[in-house]
Amino acid sequence: MKRERSMQLWERARKVIPGGVNSPVRAFKAVGGNPIFIARGEGPYVFDADGNRFIDYVCSWGALFFGHAFPPVVQAVADAAKRGTSFGAPTEVEIELAEMVQRFFPSMELVRFVNSGTEATASAIRLARGATRRPKILKCAGCYHGSVDSLLVTAGSGVATLGIPDTAGIPNSIAAETIVVPYNDVAALEKAFTCFGSEIAGFIVEPVAGNMGLVPPKEGYLVRARELTAEAGALLIFDEVISGFRIGAGGAQEWYGIQPDLTCLGKILGGGLPVGAYGGRKELMEFLAPVGPVYQAGTLAGNPISMAAGIAMLRAIQSQKEQLYPELEQRGHLLADGLRDIFAKARIPACVSQLGSLLTVFFTAGPVWNYEDAKLSSTVRYATFFHAMLSRGVALPPSQFECWFISFAHDERVIKQTLEAAHHAVRELVERG
Repeated sequence: MKRERSMQLWERARKVIPGGVNSPVRAFKAVGGNPIFIARGEGPYVFDADGNRFIDYVCSWGALFFGHAFPPVVQAVADAAKRGTSFGAPTEVEIELAEMVQRFFPSMELVRFVNSGTEATASAIRLARGATRRPKILKCAGCYHGSVDSLLVTAGSGVATLGIPDTAGIPNSIAAETIVVPYNDVAALEKAFTCFGSEIAGFIVEPVAGNMGLVPPKEGYLVRARELTAEAGALLIFDEVISGFRIGAGGAQEWYGIQPDLTCLGKILGGGLPVGAYGGRKELMEFLAPVGPVYQAGTLAGNPISMAAGIAMLRAIQSQKEQLYPELEQRGHLLADGLRDIFAKARIPACVSQLGSLLTVFFTAGPVWNYEDAKLSSTVRYATFFHAMLSRGVALPPSQFECWFISFAHDERVIKQTLEAAHHAVRELVERG
């Protein structure tokens, strides 16, 4: 497999871009080696700058629900661009997409569009603080909510402690306003509300964790989260940037029957273009300017090209949802069960977590219910597996702690090709011990 062109681009990139990438995980530091540079995508495949073809399980980190270059989205983007790329003024397409989001997510009575999932979560926690007049935010260890100062924190020494900065550049005073608990731990959640309940503005959580790898909620966890926030007068904020439109048409809140106060969306919502959204009950959302005192704005918010892409994506989901989600669940099972069988026969400890079109292989015996469990995985073994798969034409997320994303373009034939590659890749794991 040729890599010369990607290597040349890597050398050029590092001269003008910090670390050669515009988002850290792309640099392959978690798996070693140098990144491949993508030239184009088509259906379930990406093609690198050297012309190599890969089955793609990154799918722009989950945004590409129907695969690369999905024709309805491509056409919608082209048509929108002809009418103008940005206006900085209201447009009808913003209203149309907001109305569609409302139909998919009834809990979002009012919707505000932004430019990314990170901007959605940052705005949602500002709104929570403004609406409740409380300072603290509660989050789970291992749940990533974008590069927001208040949310880039890690746990302290206890099960419900004030956060400490997880990166340089965040003052301790900001991190101290965030409380961190383990995911799926009801007792820790209860302790947090016992200790800090009157100060907590909101509990932000991935209802299905996807940023420590795929970790579904335990039975009753989200129910208890809903009860505790309501009792404390705090807001329950679902970060459905990954799970929205992917777990089901109405996201994890529809799947589990839990209605949050605020919801954050991204990824699939934009069909591959930069977009995010947050929304909730009317009385909460009207704390936002220009109606209320909580300020949030963006020049490119509601960009007409992103709105057009989102409309095309949601129309496609709406028209096919009765067969779309059962089919994706079936494909997810096919891939997960096949991987489990391969690892079991090779006697390699691995826990394969799968829900719908989301999947993660943890190189640990499992089970994995939180970030501490996930960290028991062998990152060395994952790196070996990653490169063995890449050399056989399968591109996995370049980190143990990420989800694989199955698109509707990943048909049974593609999944069987993936399992064949995994069968041979596992031999390398066995040989290396």
